Amino acid sequence: MEKIIAQIKEQLAAITADIDKVENKAAKARVRKATLALEKLGKEYRKISVK
Repeated sequence: MEKIIAQIKEQLAAITADIDKVENKAAKARVRKATLALEKLGKEYRKISVK
């Protein structure tokens, strides 16, 4: 569970680094990709936390 939490924090850090760069198309793409990865990690966390 701690591994997933660390991965979630990494994804959030990646998102926050690029979220303010609204004029940068590459930054927008990185944010979209990171949010998809964050969604998957959220689902994994939910499965583990329910047990």
